[in-house]
Amino acid sequence: MNTADPAIAFDYINLESLPEVWQIAAENFGDTVALKDPHAKPEVIISYRDLYTQIQQFAAGLQTLGIKPQDKVALFADNSPRWFIADQGIITAGGVDVVRSSGAERQELAYILEHSDSTSLVVENLKTLAKLSPQLADLPIELIVLLSDETPPEEQSLKTVNFQQLMELGKNNPLQPVKQTKDTLATLIYTSGTTGKPKGVMLSHGNLLHQVNYVKTVFQPQPGDVLLSILPSWHCYERAAEYFFLAHGGTQIYTNIRYFKQDLKEFQPIYMVGVPRLWESLYDGVQKLLNEQSQSQQKLVKFFLKQSESYIMAQRIADNTSLEHFDASPLERSLADLKAGTLYPLHALADKLVYRKIRNGVGNIKAVCSGGGSLAKYLDNFYETVGIDVFVGYGLTETSPITNARTPQHNVRGSAGRPLPKTEIKIVDPQTRQELPQGQRGLVLIRGAQVMQGYYKNPEATAKAIDPEGWFDSGDLGLLTPYNDLVLTGRAKDTIVLTNGENIEPQPIEDACVRSIYIDQIMLVGQDQRALGALIVPNLETLQQWITEQKLDLKLPSQDSSPEEVAQSSLKEQAIADLYRNELNREVKNRPGYRADDRIGTFRFIIKPFSQEDGTMTQTFKIKRPVIREKYQSLIDEMFAN
Repeated sequence: MNTADPAIAFDYINLESLPEVWQIAAENFGDTVALKDPHAKPEVIISYRDLYTQIQQFAAGLQTLGIKPQDKVALFADNSPRWFIADQGIITAGGVDVVRSSGAERQELAYILEHSDSTSLVVENLKTLAKLSPQLADLPIELIVLLSDETPPEEQSLKTVNFQQLMELGKNNPLQPVKQTKDTLATLIYTSGTTGKPKGVMLSHGNLLHQVNYVKTVFQPQPGDVLLSILPSWHCYERAAEYFFLAHGGTQIYTNIRYFKQDLKEFQPIYMVGVPRLWESLYDGVQKLLNEQSQSQQKLVKFFLKQSESYIMAQRIADNTSLEHFDASPLERSLADLKAGTLYPLHALADKLVYRKIRNGVGNIKAVCSGGGSLAKYLDNFYETVGIDVFVGYGLTETSPITNARTPQHNVRGSAGRPLPKTEIKIVDPQTRQELPQGQRGLVLIRGAQVMQGYYKNPEATAKAIDPEGWFDSGDLGLLTPYNDLVLTGRAKDTIVLTNGENIEPQPIEDACVRSIYIDQIMLVGQDQRALGALIVPNLETLQQWITEQKLDLKLPSQDSSPEEVAQSSLKEQAIADLYRNELNREVKNRPGYRADDRIGTFRFIIKPFSQEDGTMTQTFKIKRPVIREKYQSLIDEMFAN
């Protein structure tokens, strides 16, 4: 990983507002490419100098059309250089941008528009505008800006301009400086939570600047280092990453699911941020390639992987970065160091023969930050084995978002890392709110410069989330290690309580189960039942391969099959039930900390995967448990009927 040049100091500590960053960046990085969209028609390439100019022009254009300090401006658009220009242009003009994907459902966008008191609307294109038009007449919207170059509709009664028209206005009218401080509201981000209506998270300039200043504990980018961007730009996690990397001279290249693997190889990014689902897809791709090798090659690779895993486990103990061995004695550490030294030649040979090819296949990426959900242990182990640094981060929209992260100097796999500077973590009893001793599991509370100002127009929810001493209730369960690493164990509201009183955290068990090549997705159920159950989305491709190998005369349903067709399909066959029973038992029992109550007693198959499109997953690919339970309640009832 690159180490920051001490001669180059990009210190934003004393800044009062986020827009001040871009003038400094323009002065320092000039003609360095800031934003590049290779998939736009035509391709878009913007230098730091031009980026600053375009932000200023966008802001001046808005002011010319009447935007005043602290006016709410809805920004409903998706990843592109123009999104970033609009986002920072709105804030530079003194406005508060209210961000959401243009692909969100009309009802959700209409709710956000109304609840946020937005008086202006910046939209992706005419298609997004048409989706919202029926709601606009009843709202106090005075201005509409298209981020496209499409001609504004003549029949539109509201003042409407396209991107080029706004930029021309900004070019011909001076920007009026707006006094903004760290306490000034910068943005409203409506949580796409798993329950209830979204709440408007109020983030200040100081909240966002905290991330600009302190994510450097994880990454130390050099000017021109490439960052591949795939998460939604409006989402707090991606947004903080973009602000940080662009404040430090990185080159951000936009990609998407369609071009992701191609862009990894072509642009050879040094850094990426993403959610666990992304790293799972890369891992699955590697596994698929390995499975296509000859039997002898597969046997050799498995041998190398096993030896390398032993090596990294020993090295972790020796380096005191093993979550399970913090209490190891000096002798145990010395023996582990000796074992690691013995295994290193084999690991180095494996790297030369196998792991370099794997890294080359995924674009020689140097380091990634994983957030937005827990990273399964097998993925953590795999990426360390093949030589790709994974730094897991933790946080919420309400904390701007990053509060904790693993770092190059202290990368404890299985943890979410230590707190960022200016951040405190406390573990308390969920009922009494009394602080718990180190190592004991409880509710995670957070206090720091990145904690939100509150929920917009919702003082009751704000008071419930942030106590009088400034501690934010994360809703997550976890514990602290002797070295202040945060280890997350589940969501307080996701806990499944069995009839014997045992509390089960579903996420770690689900993470273990999806290791099976026959399982694409899984959600545990079983509240107030004697044992756990599971809704399983099978991997139809690998299951069909197994059926062929077993020479079974079975026909699988397709993802378009109706529930009746699924119920009558070969998934009911005993052979398939036995296969999945064995897979579940093996993966659950192999999980560290296995208990008898973790066993999955019954399960049912769902053919249609959980997705953002059908409302069963959030934008960061977290499953919406209440939505899924409601959707498949009859199937769950049947599961526990006997």
